[in-house]
Amino acid sequence: MDQNAHDDVIAVLTHDHREVQALFTELDRTRGSGDPQHRKDLVDRATIELVRHATAEEQLVYPAVRLNVDGGAELADHELSDHAQIERSLKELNGMQPGDEPFEATLEHLIELVNAHIAEEEGTLFPQLEAVCTADDLMEIGKMVTAAKKLAPTRPHPGAPDTPPGNLTAPALGLIDRVRDAFSGRGRGA
Repeated sequence: MDQNAHDDVIAVLTHDHREVQALFTELDRTRGSGDPQHRKDLVDRATIELVRHATAEEQLVYPAVRLNVDGGAELADHELSDHAQIERSLKELNGMQPGDEPFEATLEHLIELVNAHIAEEEGTLFPQLEAVCTADDLMEIGKMVTAAKKLAPTRPHPGAPDTPPGNLTAPALGLIDRVRDAFSGRGRGA
């Protein structure tokens, strides 16, 4: 494997998927017996990772799919629809605390949505993208995705645009979110 293969967009996004799934595993492990604050912190960390990941995909990956993959417009639209559902669930969960009656059901719904989305991306979108892009293209997109995640929002914004050019406001939302996170202590270590 090339020494820079970790920068390949598919590797970057797959790594993100595994990080979120590890957080979901920890949430499942602590269900019913875990410290409520720890569970809330895990949800916050998962939210931060999911929002950063989705923002980078919406800015960089889905436009590349739309332009280069046969049937890419439909595929990108489907992925955006998945993101919208996930973001609505994240927003609902964001307003809850562990112990609130709908918390566990909302969390379980989120986990199902995310895992289905991951399976679709890894089983369909990634192979199609890999088939039409050169290794250099995948590396370049991966570097851009990594950079975009650093500026991305950390909180769900379901009403914000998810396609260009409207989604170019994401870095401004990201700055606002990071300031809010710094004052609240949300997501420390994420």
